[in-house]
Amino acid sequence: MSRVYDALRRGGQAGDEGGPVPRAAGRLLPGLEDLLNNVQEIPYTPAPDFFVIDPTRPRDAHSEEFRTLRTKLNHIQKLQPVHSVVITSPCPAEGKSFTVVNLALAEAQLNDNPTLLMDFDFRRPVLHNIFQIERSPGATDYLAGNASLSQVIRKVAGANLYLMTAGTSVHNPLEMLNLSQTKQLIEQLPAVFNWVLLDSPPLLFAADANLLATICDGTVLVVRIGATTIDSVTRAMQSLCENNVLGIVANGARAGELYSKYTYYYSSYYYKDRNDKHEEPE
Repeated sequence: MSRVYDALRRGGQAGDEGGPVPRAAGRLLPGLEDLLNNVQEIPYTPAPDFFVIDPTRPRDAHSEEFRTLRTKLNHIQKLQPVHSVVITSPCPAEGKSFTVVNLALAEAQLNDNPTLLMDFDFRRPVLHNIFQIERSPGATDYLAGNASLSQVIRKVAGANLYLMTAGTSVHNPLEMLNLSQTKQLIEQLPAVFNWVLLDSPPLLFAADANLLATICDGTVLVVRIGATTIDSVTRAMQSLCENNVLGIVANGARAGELYSKYTYYYSSYYYKDRNDKHEEPE
């Protein structure tokens, strides 16, 4: 097993922040109550060309930034009932998938903090490629009634991380998201998961993220320094209207840049690969 896998396994045994007990739900979906005991376990084998944080290097700058982001979100959760969060961006190629995957890995390092990472970007899903697992069965298969919850959720062996891939390709992703089953699923998953993190399409290219934002407890917007324009950020924020925007994650900046240029952002993450060799997925 890799050093990262071993660290994730230890992360399931001890944590540094702890997490609140997931909120209770009313009448649970079939299979939800005993879900964590019935899902398939998979090894942790991320694609070698995708950048993931390394829990074995706690002083690594990249890992530290995601732990900082984790701490900010966990603090928000103590102040308001936030469990389901949409991670999106104004435009493609701004690092939303890179951010949500590494945030989920950071959360999964904590004890008593079951975290579900969901690929709800049905247009250009990447989660199955990142973790090198089958795309289906996944979210669309469950929503269409073709698979059970236990069939579409996989547990990363030895960790607090659970995955739901996008599932079988659909021609009408927005209609799929409009199903009552989608709202019911997202609202009830926090009965067993402390964090439900959703990767979604970019805000300005599809209505999917806006719809998901009305269902979830909060939204995090990812922008890329040097690529995202002020106009696109403004339009993205306006499109979210009164939905609970938890913060803006600034991706692709050198350490120290944000404090001089983006101090008005509520929360920020800055990442720059040492050799500029890694390109983050959308």
